[in-house]
Amino acid sequence: MSDDVLPTIDGLDAFAAEIELRLAHASGRLMVGIAGSPGSGKSTAAALLAERFGGEAALVPMDGFHLANEQLAALGRRDRKGAPDTFDADGYVALLERCRRSYGAEGRTVYAPRFVREIEESHGSAIAVPPSARLVITEGNYLLLDRAPWSELGEVLDVRYHLAVDQDVRRERLIARHIAFGKSPEDARAWSLGPDEANAVLIEVAAARADAIVRL
Repeated sequence: MSDDVLPTIDGLDAFAAEIELRLAHASGRLMVGIAGSPGSGKSTAAALLAERFGGEAALVPMDGFHLANEQLAALGRRDRKGAPDTFDADGYVALLERCRRSYGAEGRTVYAPRFVREIEESHGSAIAVPPSARLVITEGNYLLLDRAPWSELGEVLDVRYHLAVDQDVRRERLIARHIAFGKSPEDARAWSLGPDEANAVLIEVAAARADAIVRL
């Protein structure tokens, strides 16, 4: 990651101010992406940011596009759920493209899936993106990945940020989250330092493609 050549935004207030400025100059719907490694706080940051903008904003997490466990098992990928090829990436890109087009009086509501961590599956059409929403925020691991179809997000999103956090803090936070959702401490650590860490390496390298680094 090249923090030395990328602009850095410090704190949620500064992040919100950055989005507000972009929104003020946007001619249509503003599409914002927040990337980051597992446990970096993407979901929390995106939710807080969306809350700042109230009814003007809609939040569409990438996690809703996890392939179902049944499909992962059939593909032999269940043991590395969360890797780039364990998502319906084409569907994710296509839905964000629909969101980009469906704004204003002639637009239609777009429905997106929501990932339910308690059951490790997604619920379809759980999130509504009304045509009145001026801002669409999406967050996920692979928004900056330079491989198709993830790379197509560079044309769909107006701006992409990478959320940076101390790596030791991120790992411990991730382990605690896995434990909270049912893994044993041993399994939580093994998954966090195994599949999750392998994914984090990809994500941190891709961070160089962000428009700015965000530190909260």
